[in-house]
Amino acid sequence: MDKASPSILSFFSYRPWILSGVLLISLVLWLASGLSQAHNSPGVKTAEPQAVPLAKVVVETFHVAPVARSISLYGRTAPDRQATLAAQVAGQIETLLVKKGSVVKKGQPLIQLDMADWGLQLNKAKALLAVREKEFTAAKALKKRGLQGEVAFSLAEATLLEARARVRNAEHILTNTQIVAPFDGIIEQYAVEVGDFVSIGDPMATVVDLDPLVIEADVSERHIHKLDLNQVAHVNFIGQPEKEGTLRYISQLASPATNTFAIEIEISNPNNQIPAGISAEVGIELDTQSAIKITPAMLALDESGNLGVKTVTNRRVQDDQTELAEVEFVPIQLVKAQSDGVWLSGFDKQVDIITVGQGFVRDGDSVIAVQQ
Repeated sequence: MDKASPSILSFFSYRPWILSGVLLISLVLWLASGLSQAHNSPGVKTAEPQAVPLAKVVVETFHVAPVARSISLYGRTAPDRQATLAAQVAGQIETLLVKKGSVVKKGQPLIQLDMADWGLQLNKAKALLAVREKEFTAAKALKKRGLQGEVAFSLAEATLLEARARVRNAEHILTNTQIVAPFDGIIEQYAVEVGDFVSIGDPMATVVDLDPLVIEADVSERHIHKLDLNQVAHVNFIGQPEKEGTLRYISQLASPATNTFAIEIEISNPNNQIPAGISAEVGIELDTQSAIKITPAMLALDESGNLGVKTVTNRRVQDDQTELAEVEFVPIQLVKAQSDGVWLSGFDKQVDIITVGQGFVRDGDSVIAVQQ
């Protein structure tokens, strides 16, 4: 026995891998026997997976309705007409007949120039014209009887025409010593004062016509082809009730700086209540679409960052009266935005939208739907 022990130790000392293998097999058999006993033991129960409860959301049904899609523009009021009156004859300002800011009628005198001696010049020209007419009449009678030559008759005719031109020139000068309003409007400003001397072409006064009033605005190239002449426009001013106007002008040439098109809206302005140069907000309807109106709080984002609404489909009632449904994300198609909500298109006659809890569910989830 004593001899055998050293021989066994010597055997494993030269072959250690055999000893390692025996120990590994023994360990595996021991672990397997323990698991088998634990599995067959009646006092130990295996834990079963528990079902995750469904999210509960509040759903509201929305019905589509016709809504007019419109654009909002910002413009500025301008006169319908504006004229700068200039001197047609040289002279000194004698009187300003109307105060600045006054309402005037077409043909009403505004400024009186000093007539100087043009009244006498006109009388002199008329007297000379009378003489030339008599001379021409006599020359014509002598020519018929053969007592006067062709040259003398032509000279009498030429002097008559010259006399008539002098009369018309004197009348023209006298007429233009008084500056009159070219149309109904308002005297916006005077460029001269009493005593000033003006030459031909010098500006003297500005007259503007504010009835009708014009709102000038710019439209982008995306909407310009949807506008038509005589289209109705709604105009709002600060502190003024809304007014209805008419689209009277659409430019066919875009601005190279802004790539927009100029338009003009005409509104009535009785008694010139609204001045020129103030800001205005213009709304023009483009077309009519079927849409629903929701509050911005109902909008949500999908996993890609797209803005839309979360709806429910395939709604069904369980035996316990619980209503189940599937979540479906619908990207929005904005029709019009208002202060109390937004109008969205792209829906059928009605749609069920999640109004509460949309932030806790995703597209394709099953939920418990509670009707609002």
